[in-house]
Formats: sequence, structure tokens, C-alpha cells
Amino acid sequence: MTVRTFAAMNTELGNDILKAAELLKADSVVAIPTETVYGLAANALSETAVVKIFEAKDRPFFDPLIVHIKPSDDPSKYVSYIPDVAKKLIERFWPGPLTLVLPKNDIIPAIVTAGQDTVGLRMPSQPTAQQLLESLNFPLAAPSANPFGYISPTSAQHVFDQLQGKIPYILDGGPCTVGVESTIIGFEKDEPIVYRLGGTPIEEIEAITGKIRLQINQSSNPSAPGQLKSHYAPGKPVLRGDIAELTNQYPDKKLAIISLNKAFSGENILQNWILSRSGNLEEAAINLFKALREADQSDADLIIAEIFPERGLGRAINDRLKRAAG
Repeated sequence: MTVRTFAAMNTELGNDILKAAELLKADSVVAIPTETVYGLAANALSETAVVKIFEAKDRPFFDPLIVHIKPSDDPSKYVSYIPDVAKKLIERFWPGPLTLVLPKNDIIPAIVTAGQDTVGLRMPSQPTAQQLLESLNFPLAAPSANPFGYISPTSAQHVFDQLQGKIPYILDGGPCTVGVESTIIGFEKDEPIVYRLGGTPIEEIEAITGKIRLQINQSSNPSAPGQLKSHYAPGKPVLRGDIAELTNQYPDKKLAIISLNKAFSGENILQNWILSRSGNLEEAAINLFKALREADQSDADLIIAEIFPERGLGRAINDRLKRAAG
């Protein structure tokens, strides 16, 4: 497929749901809030609209998109089969930060799924997103509203800073309340498999499914979004590990530090972003991408992040930092 070169446009930031809906009905793209991160949305049933997502993000066509549906919608309109365990997950976690990869119906264009016969489906819980979706008669394809591979946006201003001149409208719904992308689950012979760690903790999922298999691919041919080895990445190099040791290894570098609740100082440490002084992993997830963005905009030469506890949303934080480090 040929991608058009387009002239810079005026980008407006506001809270007019009606205006956002009218643009989407006209096959345009609009940045929208969700509880996870801001998404770049288009009519998921229109190839003409969806291609504009790839253009604005400079996103490769082999990377599939997630389709967002409204609470009053019936998932079976878009997928041909829903395993019993998926129905239980829907009942427990929708609306919310959980995406289910299921066999798609023909109504979903191939460009949305990168030619695959499955589609990622999600029902967001963010009130502005729900109001927008309820005003439309189609679902929205919406990856994160950022240049491909860069740090995901958790505020409308983040989107404006990154996509100004490339999209017509940013619907401001306030800061994201989860701060990392949705957990993605697929199914093989009805067995649930985690493809991406995210805003729904594995422990809560396993309370429904029992022990679940992780298949967190680092793939050049992903079966779900967010599986590329290098993703969510700032422009500056990112290192992960013991902060004190890494700080000593780079005495001549200016360092930006990202930690959970411990403060670090030193002659070569420019700033320390503490994600949660109380050690709360949910709060840390909310602050992660903001900290990465600010560290990337600082005068530091390197960004050093500690390895977070491998429980709850700490797993998703570690996954994002690992991919940011590439």
C-alpha cells in the first residue's frame, strides 16, 4: 500500500466530543483519551480512515491495531468465536485495560489486523472515550497517539507535542489513570496466553483462568501490538539494573535516574524521577511514561532505571523499560 505525503495541518486541542465524532465520521483521525494511554483513533471499519493512523504515526503496516468498542456494543459483531474463558474475562474486566485477540469477522479490514485472521478487541473504561464511542455507529482502531516506537502519551499535551501538524484534533480527557497499555491475551485451542503485559495484572487474570502461559514475543512479525523488541523508547539510551552499580560505571556521563521509591544522588546524577514514594506499583505505572519523557527531554546522556518488583503492574513496568532499552 502506498502511503501519501501530506502537508502539515492545524492541530486543535479541546474537549468537544461532538467535533471529534464528526471528524471520525468523515474518515479523519482524532487523538482520544483512554484509561491506559492516549490513542490515535479512526473508524476501524474504513480502510481509508485506518491508513491515516499509519501515516500520522509512521507506523509499519505489519503491526496490527487494537479495535475499541463501546459498552453497548456486541463483540460478536466483530469476532466469529469467543471461548468460554474469554467470556469470563469480558465479564470480569470489561470495560477496562484488557485486550482479547479473537478470530475476526470479515467486517474488520485486513489493514487493521496486518492481514492476520484475528483482531485485538477492547472496551475502554475512560468516560470521555465511552461517550465518544456511544455517539458513533462504528468501533475505533486506536494505537497509542505517538510517533511509532516512541514513548506513549498519557496526557493531551504529550500528544500535541508529538503529533502537532499531523492530526486535526486532540480530544482532551485529562491524564490517563492507568498509564500503561492494556494487557493483551490471545487463545490457542481455547487456552489463554498473555501476549503483552499491561494494565490488568496477571495475578487478577489468573484468579479467573488459573495459571496462564506468557508469550511475550519480541518479534519482527508481531501477532499483537506492543511485541516489537524496541518499543516505547526515548531518544536517549536506557539502561536497567542496579542503579548504584550503573552510576559508578558511568562517572563521566550525566545521568537521569528512574526509581520506584528510593532517592539517589551523586555528582553525575542530574535528576531522580521517583515514580511512587509509597512504593505503590499502580501509581508508578501512571507516572512511568511521563518520567521517561521528561528524562529524555533533560540534559542527561543516559537514562538509568531500576528493575521493579515482578508483581502486579511491576511486571508491565519492567516490560516497558526492557523494550525502551531495546
